[in-house]
Amino acid sequence: MEATARSVERMSEKTMEYSHLGRSGLLVSAVGLGCMNFGDATDESEAFGIMDRAVELGVNFFDTADVYGGPQKPDMEKGYGISEEIVGNWLQKSGHRDDIVLATKLYQPMGFGPNDRHLSAYHIRRAVEASLRRLQTDHIDVYQMHHIDRATPFEEIWQAMEQLVAAGKITYVGSSNFAGWDIATAQLTAQYRGFFGLVSEQSLYNLSNRAIEQELIPALEHFGIGLIPWSPLGGGVLAGRPGDGEGVRRTEQKQRAQYEALADQLDAYYALCARIGNSPAEVAQAWLLHQPVVSTLIAGSRTTAQLEAAVDALDVTLDADTLVELDRIWPGPGVAPVSYAW
Repeated sequence: MEATARSVERMSEKTMEYSHLGRSGLLVSAVGLGCMNFGDATDESEAFGIMDRAVELGVNFFDTADVYGGPQKPDMEKGYGISEEIVGNWLQKSGHRDDIVLATKLYQPMGFGPNDRHLSAYHIRRAVEASLRRLQTDHIDVYQMHHIDRATPFEEIWQAMEQLVAAGKITYVGSSNFAGWDIATAQLTAQYRGFFGLVSEQSLYNLSNRAIEQELIPALEHFGIGLIPWSPLGGGVLAGRPGDGEGVRRTEQKQRAQYEALADQLDAYYALCARIGNSPAEVAQAWLLHQPVVSTLIAGSRTTAQLEAAVDALDVTLDADTLVELDRIWPGPGVAPVSYAW
């Protein structure tokens, strides 16, 4: 897939860039709003402020999941779907439904029954109806499979998704946490059925974790599927030293343990960022936006300030020497099979 140049739109305060989501004609903002923290680390009032600010900044890709909003515990009466409910309440209050690309996911347990999870046609039908109710909308723009379900054949999955597209309940289908061969299997099955198939894949990808460059990214490029990286700051360590507080989502204790494991690389990385005059968080996200396969990156913002910091990365330009130095500090695995054979 050839890289699509990002178009630029001048907002009132900042510049937002847009690119096609994979090979589709759909334009999404370079920075997307991740709503995972809504209902958990971020209450509804603050979440409304974040979403209002996102629209002001030109962010049009909002990403959530049916399972987001609270921990999954057997003794909880409430905890599932809270993020979707908050987004739905905001959509009704703000009137911005047609200003955003609304993405959500299914797969994880939403109850304790044997069919309250995964990707059977039975669960897909029930899951989409439940998400539509919580989101208070009649359609989902990008409906994503949150994980691969190898116990369910893609013939069954695609038949269910085709019915939802035909009914106008979803527009595009995406995946998340798929392997390269899962992408190939899914897409070839879709092509056989005459279906558009996957438009995007949401996966763990950042400077400190480049594993997907070996097989997943080549598969995405081959099939014209856009990449949506999650955890762009590597759980917080790419945002600064423990305690710096720039976008850290994990607990400080976990971040410190991760920092200790990557101490030498992080020291070199922080020094490079200081030398070029940009924050570590800005550089980490700017590097992702430099990757041609990336359509939009997920900024899982707990606060408005964190969202604004993510958008600031659009103003960072990484020159050739800096990119070479980043590859030296954070080397990628290479592309298979050359990475391990010849």
